[in-house]
Amino acid sequence: MIKSGYSVYLFSIILFLFSCSGSVASENGSLVEYFAGKAVQLNEKNDLDELIGLAGSRQLVLLGEASHGTTEFYQWRSEITKRLIAGKGFSFIAVEGDWASIYRLNQYVKDKPGAPTSARRVLRQFNRWPQWMWANSDIEELAEWLREFNDSRPDDEKIGFYGMDVYGQWEAMDDLLEYTREYLPEYHPEISQKLLCFASYDRDEWVYARAVRGRGHPSCAGGLQEVVNLLKDLSAKLRAKDASNYFRAKQNAIVVKNAEDFFSLAITDNTGSWNSRATHMWKTVQRLLDEYGKGSKGIVWAHNTHVGDADATPMRYQDMVNIGRMSRRDLGDDQVFITGFGTWAGRVNAGTQWGSRMERMVVPEGIEGSYENIFGQLEYEQFYLVFDEDDREHPLLNQFIGHRAIGVVYNPRHEAGNYVPTLLPHRYDAFIFIRETNPLRPVR
Repeated sequence: MIKSGYSVYLFSIILFLFSCSGSVASENGSLVEYFAGKAVQLNEKNDLDELIGLAGSRQLVLLGEASHGTTEFYQWRSEITKRLIAGKGFSFIAVEGDWASIYRLNQYVKDKPGAPTSARRVLRQFNRWPQWMWANSDIEELAEWLREFNDSRPDDEKIGFYGMDVYGQWEAMDDLLEYTREYLPEYHPEISQKLLCFASYDRDEWVYARAVRGRGHPSCAGGLQEVVNLLKDLSAKLRAKDASNYFRAKQNAIVVKNAEDFFSLAITDNTGSWNSRATHMWKTVQRLLDEYGKGSKGIVWAHNTHVGDADATPMRYQDMVNIGRMSRRDLGDDQVFITGFGTWAGRVNAGTQWGSRMERMVVPEGIEGSYENIFGQLEYEQFYLVFDEDDREHPLLNQFIGHRAIGVVYNPRHEAGNYVPTLLPHRYDAFIFIRETNPLRPVR
């Protein structure tokens, strides 16, 4: 998740302000007319046919969102996801959430022994801020649909639901220790000691990072990598015992190791920490594709800033990568389909600072000169665009135009800092726009 859009990137703000001025702003009327001729009105599920037809042939479909607190984004992502699974043979969903906590939802949708009796029971256990991002009614509905869809399928063909983020390392650590206690009792004390190196800082990742980066304390990175290596070395033995639990344990170890890297970098290197987290998420998706085997296909849910190709934003000038860029690079453009989302105005769930109380905030109308403002002038309340080579060669679409990004931390009064200069048809393969949006409904 992003904490506050791109407000920290002054270059982005300068480019956005430039795009709203002078001759560029005067061309927006031409873009309104251009997009009006391409827009596909979106009222019901069948209106998605063109998008599903194009996305369904790809190995990976990335579904974005312009905020982490908007119900319409979740609902339309759910509809696309259901159709890809039911009609196009997709194998799993990977979301911008914690591996360990989301794995409990995976166990529920697959009806694993010992799983809770309802999706709501699972979601009520989510206790890391921002809880509303996954513990909401839209995820509950999708999980119940997946559970029903999976009921008639053999165990090895059931659709999975996974978290791919680097956060949630303490829960991952606890989960890993439970596994080693049962499956690797001879190694459990050694692994526990190596993990304790990280956890001994009051299980506070920032205390650890400041101690290592600021005060020269010994790093735990080497020991954590040894744990990952040990699990890899024992993979044949552990897979023979229980393949699914081995994959879960290995990923838990990787989360702990990569969390140490991410938080250590975050103290002094914003670009390095961003790339560390983005790389972790992309490699998690790759491991899931490998785990599901030849011909497997995946669906990724994450913020636009993670799924939209970084090379179509100022991120490319800051040497920043994301899932969209890395997946196109590694799988090929023809195997990845990226859909972004946006809104003109509405309300959204967010916090005023990290860890603060959730608020339902007003999303102002899109700033003049932005894509949100341009799309808000079209007649449809909801529509989508599919981009082709003609769009990518259009001179007006090969200049940076602001595109709003709302994080879990949000301040509507500082709107200019929430816009990412974007080459839209290069950043996405398709774009879904909802004129007025509403906040997610947390589960109770």
